[in-house]
Amino acid sequence: MGRLLIKLFVKDADDVDSPRVRAAYGTLAGAVGIVLNILLAVGKIVVGTLFGALSVTADGFNNLTDCGSNVVSVIGFKVAEKPADKEHPYGHQRMEYIAAMIVAFIVLVVAVELAIESVGKLITPEESEFSIATIVVLAVSVLVKLWMFFFNRLLAKKISSPALKATATDSISDSAATLAVIVALIISHFTSVDLDGVMGLVVAILIAVAGIGIFRSTLSRLLGEAPDREVVQGIKDRVMSYQGVVGLHDLNVHSYGKKLYASVHVEVDSRLSITEGHELADEIERDFAANTEIVMLVHIDPVAVDDPIADRYREMTLGVVRAIDPEFNIHDFRVVNGAARVNLIFDVAIPFGGKLTEDDVEKRIKDAFAAIDPKLNPMPTVERQLN
Repeated sequence: MGRLLIKLFVKDADDVDSPRVRAAYGTLAGAVGIVLNILLAVGKIVVGTLFGALSVTADGFNNLTDCGSNVVSVIGFKVAEKPADKEHPYGHQRMEYIAAMIVAFIVLVVAVELAIESVGKLITPEESEFSIATIVVLAVSVLVKLWMFFFNRLLAKKISSPALKATATDSISDSAATLAVIVALIISHFTSVDLDGVMGLVVAILIAVAGIGIFRSTLSRLLGEAPDREVVQGIKDRVMSYQGVVGLHDLNVHSYGKKLYASVHVEVDSRLSITEGHELADEIERDFAANTEIVMLVHIDPVAVDDPIADRYREMTLGVVRAIDPEFNIHDFRVVNGAARVNLIFDVAIPFGGKLTEDDVEKRIKDAFAAIDPKLNPMPTVERQLN
């Protein structure tokens, strides 16, 4: 059913990098969500009011807020579709993240309001009237929300959308919450225990957990989380495939929605002319622009190639650094012979999250070289980088 809707309402559905196509996916998800949530809300509110079931009525109002979330998602996708302009030179695609944050906020507000009402009913219980109609409406709701979860998850995977992923998470939490209400009504009917208020509180907690999860995930993206390892490795493999490239380092990747902006230092033979190095950088940048969704900036770093002395000291230095941690690496290596000592100038790349500080690493390197040969003077610059 989901794939059929995509085929009917999304033109050029496979061109998922196009802002227009992404907006079409977002509009489809929003329209389907609005229609289904309104139908569910009306059914639950009517049944809950008629039979005095607070948890059912509350679940209905939760569906109404889901409609608001769907509207926010649609607006977010429409804004994200706008091209770059003077005020926003990197485009508007991060608006999808803002939409997901708003969805999370709405979900949390609903959770708080429901929790307050449920606590009130626990303090002053009111008997709920059991009915087959209530169970049927709630059972249908569980099935519909499950379908919405799979539908939104499908769309989210197709276009890698945090907003649609948030909507899918909200749908599965709604399904679990409604199932909890059904269990409460059945237990209350066949026993003397009124669980309406208790399950209302359980529903509130489930909704809050979902909202917090959406909020944390989206906040991480807004703060600038590390790119996927597959993306980083793909960039490295593509750059290293060029003739004349002997290494790379200082790779940085920034996300503005689907569009990525990256910069990298590319190591080349120092005997290459400035013009040749510039042409190589241009070629790499044009390749990324034409064949990927990555805007690449290349900096050329000349390194000594086929220099026996430099190679020997480089291997020695790499061995010292890797002995501290196999994840460590070196780059920008130079040898400068002084009157009384040999200066080894290099950068040390260490991964984020390591236990050793930059100062710890520098001290261990200097201590290791002092034990090897006091005439060797390591001058490392330690910095954290993406692996």
